[in-house]
Amino acid sequence: MDNSKEKDITIYIKRSRRKSLEIEISKSKEIIVRAPLRTPNSEIRAFIQEHKEWIQDSLKKAKAQELAYQDHLREIGADKPYTEEELLQMKKDAIKLLPSRCEYYAPLMGVSYNRIAIKAQRSRWGSCSTKKNLNFNCLLMLCPEEIQDYVVVHELSHLKEMNHSPAFWAEVGKILPDYKIRRRWLRSQGEALIARLP
Repeated sequence: MDNSKEKDITIYIKRSRRKSLEIEISKSKEIIVRAPLRTPNSEIRAFIQEHKEWIQDSLKKAKAQELAYQDHLREIGADKPYTEEELLQMKKDAIKLLPSRCEYYAPLMGVSYNRIAIKAQRSRWGSCSTKKNLNFNCLLMLCPEEIQDYVVVHELSHLKEMNHSPAFWAEVGKILPDYKIRRRWLRSQGEALIARLP
């Protein structure tokens, strides 16, 4: 069973030495079901059917995010480098917004942090130090709110797990069950935002 058809949606089945079934939506919006090597086709079909609504909702959300992002790029003139004034304004906006999002999520996650810094960076959207200091990229102000929250939760999760192990992603997933969609958006769409840095 290499792939399956669900109402004009192609679902690709990829088997590997893993222990459980998992659904993934790729950057190109392909539906991929990762399955253990010996999983019966009937079980895979049942798993797909069980998650049918989630698949459809996730595809709609991904499409809506992409359309909103394209509109946003047109509004901000994505082909032009940021001016000093624009970067300064983004930093000011980030200083107002991101600490409040940290204050909201930290109690939910049972963590505490120290200093928050805002920078314009090419290499990362956020970081967390061993001293519990958080850094965020001011370009997050050009991202949708759900992406801003993803980066905040991502860095707060590092206060529990200073790595990207399954345990770390489990912490992220407790707060944002759809974090994979948000993560893919940032990977595919964020490059255009960073490319405009002078």
